[in-house]
Amino acid sequence: MPRVATDRFHFERELLAAGTLRFAGVDEAGRGPLAGPVVAAAVILPPAWVNGGMPGELADLNDSKQLTEAQRERFFALLTGHPEVEFAVAECDPATIDAINILQATHRAMNTALRRLEPRPPHALVDGTRVKSLIVAQTPLVKGDSRSYSIAAASVLAKVTRDRAMVAADERWPGYGFAKHKGYPTPEHLEALARLGPCPIHRRSFAPLRQPEPELFG
Repeated sequence: MPRVATDRFHFERELLAAGTLRFAGVDEAGRGPLAGPVVAAAVILPPAWVNGGMPGELADLNDSKQLTEAQRERFFALLTGHPEVEFAVAECDPATIDAINILQATHRAMNTALRRLEPRPPHALVDGTRVKSLIVAQTPLVKGDSRSYSIAAASVLAKVTRDRAMVAADERWPGYGFAKHKGYPTPEHLEALARLGPCPIHRRSFAPLRQPEPELFG
């Protein structure tokens, strides 16, 4: 049987039909790495695209993990350079992640990105499960970055922004291979950690960096 194409504006059209005329796709990048920030993006695509279809040059926009680096960079340039696309990006640094935990830091970055959109949209399409602390109404979509163009756009913006930050970190702290693995716990990264120890952008609350709790009694 032929594969049925996914309608990746289905949820956006439902919102428009319900009278919600302004909404953002929201996604994050960088929850799993041992180093670097967690980055969130919020993107509002033009209603004309929702009703009339994605422009041809963006039709293959998808979950950033399903795209090559070159594709992500191309879509990033198209989205951020389009006068009708609204977007905002925010991050939480490793110190904040260690202080409040990665989940709360991710949600804080999402809310910051939403606050940076003017005026703030009243609704968001969010990748994954419901975010209890989100400052606007939401439609949570598991695997939303492959089901919604709005979330896919946010996925690409968050991923490219974070990857660029890790390439810059590689120049500042050479030897860890940040430009290659982007802070994820690859064998190369773990070997560098064992040899060099952590640098200022490592997340000290993440294993294997987390220090064991001191024993209360000897």
